[in-house]
Amino acid sequence: MEEKKKEKNPQDGQLNRKTSMETTQAKTQQQEIPHPTNSTPPANPSRPIQSLVSTAINIKKQVKEANTEQINNPSKNRPPILEQKLDGKTIALIFGKRSTRTRVASESATALLGGHPMFLSPADIQLGVNESLYDTAKVVSSMVDGIMARVGDHSEVELLAKNSTVPVINALSSLYHPTQILADLVTLLESCFPHSRHLSSLSGLNVTWIGDSNNILNDMIVAYPRLGINLKIATPTGYPLDQRVLDRMELGAKEEESCHRGGKLVHVHDPLVAVQDADIIVTDTWISMGQESEMTKRLQDFSGFQITEELCKKGKAKPDWKFMHCLPRHKEEVNDEVFYGPRSLVFSEAENRKWTILSVFQAYFGNWKVEDN
Repeated sequence: MEEKKKEKNPQDGQLNRKTSMETTQAKTQQQEIPHPTNSTPPANPSRPIQSLVSTAINIKKQVKEANTEQINNPSKNRPPILEQKLDGKTIALIFGKRSTRTRVASESATALLGGHPMFLSPADIQLGVNESLYDTAKVVSSMVDGIMARVGDHSEVELLAKNSTVPVINALSSLYHPTQILADLVTLLESCFPHSRHLSSLSGLNVTWIGDSNNILNDMIVAYPRLGINLKIATPTGYPLDQRVLDRMELGAKEEESCHRGGKLVHVHDPLVAVQDADIIVTDTWISMGQESEMTKRLQDFSGFQITEELCKKGKAKPDWKFMHCLPRHKEEVNDEVFYGPRSLVFSEAENRKWTILSVFQAYFGNWKVEDN
């Protein structure tokens, strides 16, 4: 999904500082989710991502062990499993686009931390329609303690973050989907290195993307090579990678040169070439929301891009390759044999949305306070 063109602003070199993976906290600490693509990275850009990922893994283990203990000893009264960092706080979930995983993950994460989720659908609030984004940001942020926004054009979440008096997290935009990439990193660690919580373990892993050039891929392009992951991409001819995202990747690569662990990025148009030596094969929808009018053309363009055992065997993927998909899935993207088979990580990947969003909420909403003037 490509972002609509907008006028260049003075901060285009590093976009909005409040929407970065290494966000600079302003006076009111307004910020989007820590994100690897939206600012010039510091000397150790993977550190904030590492903290969120390891926290998510630890919380997941802690909650599941406590739930098992509760089942075994149902009569024993216990305090809340997690520190109630959102106790007394209301989190606004502004969803301009429908969602299953992001909404359920956000609401359940807020509840586990003792907070109150307030879901605002397009029927309740339409960004920039009934009132300006500036007005919406000012009004909503004056009544809540944090905002999670799932928007259309990326500029919408940037404007929310710029004008909000509370932290703003990007739940999805036309350009990025940062909470998804955090869940994917947790899934990669759990699947490939189950005894590790360190992203450095992923260095040298071969990940292949087969599909459209969209917001999920954009996050992978910037984050994966920086973490030492080799990323091979296959898109049909006429579906180029976003140059802005490639520029972000280059910024990260320069910062990682001293670490000697930069992963390789390869872009081809043949799925057979892309899957060679792959440890992990990933795809996503070919027709994103708002592209329905292009369905016939896109289905033709993506002919031969369906993930199957036959494709991966012919292309010489590694014998134990695994499959990932952020969902929802359509059968033209991957067949049932792969999607429901032992190679598939899709349902644990979906569950990890909850634990990574919980980690983000705890870090950015739970620790946020209004500073005195």
